[in-house]
Amino acid sequence: MFEEIEKFAQQNYIPIIRPLSRKLLCDHVKKSKPEKILEIGTAIGFSGLLMLSCSTAFLTTIEKDEQRAEMAKRNFERYGFENRVNLICDDALDVLKRFVASNQQFDFIFLDGPKGQYYRYLPLLKKILTTNGIIFADDVFLHGLVRSKSPIPHKSRSMVNNMRKYLSLLEQSDNFESEILDIEDGIAITKKIDEL
Repeated sequence: MFEEIEKFAQQNYIPIIRPLSRKLLCDHVKKSKPEKILEIGTAIGFSGLLMLSCSTAFLTTIEKDEQRAEMAKRNFERYGFENRVNLICDDALDVLKRFVASNQQFDFIFLDGPKGQYYRYLPLLKKILTTNGIIFADDVFLHGLVRSKSPIPHKSRSMVNNMRKYLSLLEQSDNFESEILDIEDGIAITKKIDEL
């Protein structure tokens, strides 16, 4: 499904969700039956299309890059999903702050934006996630660097440290259960449980 978009992404070096991870993502979306999905990191719309096609949810998706956002918009229209998508071209941190201020809520959050920002997003994501909602974070191992015992190359150091911070914050979260899955480049799945 959506093979043409996948092929375009590969030819143009646009990262999209890997095959095993996309199956797991769809399985979780089907199982949790969300009404409102939030995606951070639209790129050209591939993962958004996957989530829309395996649910009846309304998707809000955030992409900072204007050119990619425009391509995603065309792809959503091409497959007839434009009425179920709100595509926001802006910085995700700014958008999340607005969502918190306006008490927006989401049942499922797919986190696939700038990896070094995950830990900054997390406190805001927790506030906008419904009880029993899920945060599905992709690429948390950063090509194996996050779990590496070797010195981290200078150019990757801050991103790796920030991702380690994200994973550490997950462990310290009350009312949240997390599991880190060793699938492809690592997936962290976090569920908001009932408050006592």
